[in-house]
Amino acid sequence: MTVSRSRLFASLCGLVFLVNLARLVFAPLVDVLIGEFGIGEATVGLVVTLAWVGSAAPRLPTGIVLTRVPRQYVVIAAGSILAVASGFAATATSIAHLMVGAFLMGIASGVYFVSANPFLSELFPGRVGRVMGIHGASSQIAAVIAAPLVAVTVVVDWRLSLWLIAAGAALVTAYTWVVARRTDLPEAGAEDRQFVAGALSEWKLIVTALAIVGATSFVWQGVFNFYELYMQWKGVSPRRSGLLLTIVFAAGIPAFYVGGDLADRLPRVPYLLSVVGAFAATLFGLTVTEGFAGLLVLSAVIGLVIHALFPAIDTYLLDTLPDSTRGSAYAVFSSTWMLVQALGSYVLGLFIEGGHSYDEVFQVAAVFLAATVVVLFAIDRAGRLPG
Repeated sequence: MTVSRSRLFASLCGLVFLVNLARLVFAPLVDVLIGEFGIGEATVGLVVTLAWVGSAAPRLPTGIVLTRVPRQYVVIAAGSILAVASGFAATATSIAHLMVGAFLMGIASGVYFVSANPFLSELFPGRVGRVMGIHGASSQIAAVIAAPLVAVTVVVDWRLSLWLIAAGAALVTAYTWVVARRTDLPEAGAEDRQFVAGALSEWKLIVTALAIVGATSFVWQGVFNFYELYMQWKGVSPRRSGLLLTIVFAAGIPAFYVGGDLADRLPRVPYLLSVVGAFAATLFGLTVTEGFAGLLVLSAVIGLVIHALFPAIDTYLLDTLPDSTRGSAYAVFSSTWMLVQALGSYVLGLFIEGGHSYDEVFQVAAVFLAATVVVLFAIDRAGRLPG
């Protein structure tokens, strides 16, 4: 019996929620892990970092695998890795054991995103933006509930949150496997068999995408990871600072859906540059705003703007790339993009420790992004940007 692709899409929305939760669950566990294993802030920070390093590490190798293995099998492998890795982390008796588990959980997310995003664009070729938006919104829900989930489960045992991810991943992956076998799947990726040649043939599109969103995501990593500290630096109480960060993430849920839908309707490059420009303006506005009410409004706006960028860039790439190079080129873009943005927090920390204020750094970043938008817009008007 053949089932609709919508059921497969629903299962992937469940799976992306779990793989993103796996990357985020360690941050709210920091205090608990310090007490459990008797470690310092640097060591526990490494646990959190390893989950993100794990997410970046397999993206290029996964792109190579996708030239030989159908997309759905790689997606199912990602879910299986997540189930095993989460269970492994939940049984940790030492910090080294937990670090390996966190890294493997990150690996699962990297494998998933590189395989699932091209797969979804091929399942629904006429609605790439909307599908990427809904899929991204499902992922973003994990960012909103990670801290509350840990707060509830830690009352029983800090390991419970990891066991829940493991059990959920096992169930959803099994369901995905069953549904995928009964779905009429596209043959779009069958021609994508030359990884290096495929990626090289699309280098202009890859470079353009990185030029549009690379610096923005680099800045954003620093902003959101230091957001609570930045708000406290501006005089906001710790409790209210946490609330503002929650609002930033919560605004991302509708932003993914709306941003993906607009990416289907509007010219791709001008829309992307408009989003980057709006982010630059909002970030600059954040630096000159002091009252809590103003910061509340701007936190919601910055959350809406920046999260609209992610489905838009995926739509731009996945809907522009031909079937013969989609998986290969997207893997190269995704791995490079992840590496670039991962450095944002470290570089911001260096500037702050060097004596520069948050406002100074963010204002310079906002002006730089605005200037980048102007230059890229002029190049696009001259017809020199692909897509």
